[in-house]
Amino acid sequence: MKRKRRPDRRQPETQPLSPPPLAGEVARLATGLDPVEPGRLVNGAVVCTETGISVFREGEKGKEFPLSVLAELRAEPGVGCVFLEYELQSGERGLLARSDAHANGEFSAFAKKVNALLRGEPEKGAEPDRHQKKEHRSSVRGAIKHLFVTARPEWKYFLIVFFLFALATGIGVGLPYLNRRLTDDYILKGNDRQLLYGLIGMAAAIFGVYVLRALVWVARGVLVAIAGNRLVVRLRDNVFRKIQSLSISGISQNTTGELMQRVTGDTNQIRNFLVNQMPPVVEHVLLLIIISAILFFYDWRLALFILVPAPFVVLAVRSFWRFMRGLFQRRRELNAQGSAILHDTFSGIRVVKSYGMEKREEERFVAMAAKERDAQLRQEKIWAVLMPILNFLIGAGEFILLYFVGNQMLEGSMTAGQMAQFSAYSGMIYAPLSMLMRLPQQLMAASTSISRVYDLLDQPEEIVDRKEPQSPSWDGAITLENIRFSYTGTEDVLQNVNLQIRPGEFIGLVGRSGAGKTTLINLIMRMYDVQEGRVLIDGVDIRDISQEELRSHIGAVLQENFLFSGSVAQNIAYAKPGASREEIIRAAKLAGAHEFIVRLPDGYNTYIGEKGHTLSGGERQRISIARALLPDPKIIILDEATSSLDTETERSIQEALKVLCRGRTTIAIAHRLSTLRNATRLVVLDHETIAEQGTHEELMAKQGIYCNLVLSQREMSKMTN
Repeated sequence: MKRKRRPDRRQPETQPLSPPPLAGEVARLATGLDPVEPGRLVNGAVVCTETGISVFREGEKGKEFPLSVLAELRAEPGVGCVFLEYELQSGERGLLARSDAHANGEFSAFAKKVNALLRGEPEKGAEPDRHQKKEHRSSVRGAIKHLFVTARPEWKYFLIVFFLFALATGIGVGLPYLNRRLTDDYILKGNDRQLLYGLIGMAAAIFGVYVLRALVWVARGVLVAIAGNRLVVRLRDNVFRKIQSLSISGISQNTTGELMQRVTGDTNQIRNFLVNQMPPVVEHVLLLIIISAILFFYDWRLALFILVPAPFVVLAVRSFWRFMRGLFQRRRELNAQGSAILHDTFSGIRVVKSYGMEKREEERFVAMAAKERDAQLRQEKIWAVLMPILNFLIGAGEFILLYFVGNQMLEGSMTAGQMAQFSAYSGMIYAPLSMLMRLPQQLMAASTSISRVYDLLDQPEEIVDRKEPQSPSWDGAITLENIRFSYTGTEDVLQNVNLQIRPGEFIGLVGRSGAGKTTLINLIMRMYDVQEGRVLIDGVDIRDISQEELRSHIGAVLQENFLFSGSVAQNIAYAKPGASREEIIRAAKLAGAHEFIVRLPDGYNTYIGEKGHTLSGGERQRISIARALLPDPKIIILDEATSSLDTETERSIQEALKVLCRGRTTIAIAHRLSTLRNATRLVVLDHETIAEQGTHEELMAKQGIYCNLVLSQREMSKMTN
């Protein structure tokens, strides 16, 4: 007995019942979950008018109250859902609505709009979700147009190449005619000695044509290689520069493996298509056009017989195009994911080995490779079935041609030379048709790579320099005016932040984890742009300063400073590539790094390996400080610069940092609050804004947030000791 399918309680049984527009409606929010019963779907809405808030459920009005009693709305994320909560002027709080987690952005936007209305502020546009991966799925045609624009500087090469293609095609079409003359006018005429010299001359002419065609092919191949490689080098450079121009949030939308695949793998696929696959396509298309014209000129019936398979080939190719393109896209994505696994494994090989996870990583990579194999196998199976069918159709066309030509010869209306000529022409036509059958496989791979490359190149830049940037005096004064920032566009990390930092002042940023300390220094370095407010340096908005100039005057020492593969001197000079040897040594001495550097096997020329793994944490940090000192910046950023070091190493690094910060505006984040005692001022972040600021003594006397943090750390120190 067949069991009845139970209805899915998760699906609403009725169509959405949206309340009609209300008088004075300002904002409307669709809701999908019952506020009380977990998992129950409802068709609801919250409507804000100029006078009040109304809640609807299945088209019926429920809770409502006037705006005059409302203090605030809040969108609070839950586990797999989002809540819309209210607070009244009386302090009463409650739940208005609930929906799936994907509605987080809509809930936050609705709450902000209503709160702005309550405060009497002008309406602001919605902000984009910075973490949502942007899709720029350009059409293949549009991407190829972009590629032609990129190829413009090589137009002279391509013009000459096209001429050589036409010349080679003309020579190829002329050879069957010469063979026909050789057969009919000389070979079949008998043993007449008077024809011998003509025969030799004709054979020499055919040989000369073959030599000429070979020379044309050589010249064409060289020019195609030059133009194609020049184009791809420029394209690769464009992709690399585009990635570097993206903001941190833009780059984080892609894995390292995906970015590497686009810079190297995709551009190499484009180069392979342009240099190795495109030339035969162009040649065969020209050949198909010219020979078809000749055949129609000679006998339109013969031309139709020869071209009978062409519509079937084109129809089959067109039918499978979209389906096969999806398979190609899937395979490329799996390949990029496999590259990302390799990058993560090799980059974190010490962690992998420390936990004995070699087998697990191998299984993870093999599983991804198996997925790519299955996608490739599915694609190859389809072609394995399709190609023989299309080849059979082409073979059928050849049988039709033989029948037609045989009848012509039996009737005496066609000579043996003519038969050989048209047989050669039919072979030349079927070769392009065979090429057309293989073209989709090549074109899909190339078009996928072209689309992926131009998807990246077409991404809008979030942080853009002004056309006419300004240059501040670089005294080191920093001003934050009413800063508001959100990574997601829904939850504020910082809001209403105001801070004045005088030149040469040492500011310590303090607060719990996630309070926005690192975000604040990222905004000062313009790794992100604020949504509201301004960041000023010496009275100039940093958005009016070029990014290159801004960051050349900021020295950053981070908790994990990245060292490049190369010598010690090259790593120190990274911040100032033209630095002299004396400048490098001076910066190293100021950072307290000179003594250990000269003890290295090759001193400043010692190769330190990827990420500086041959050095200790303290040695890497000293080199990072020397790198920050070298360009003599006016502003220093220290983000947990000593938190991962032991006490003795930290003490020596602190001495180096004192030299680094002398006479410079410094903003420091420290895990150990005791390291910030010498700060001119301490700024405490809490609940997305500045909660306290003052000296260590002043904040301890207040017995507020900072005092509690210090006391908590002291208790932890006692427990560990």
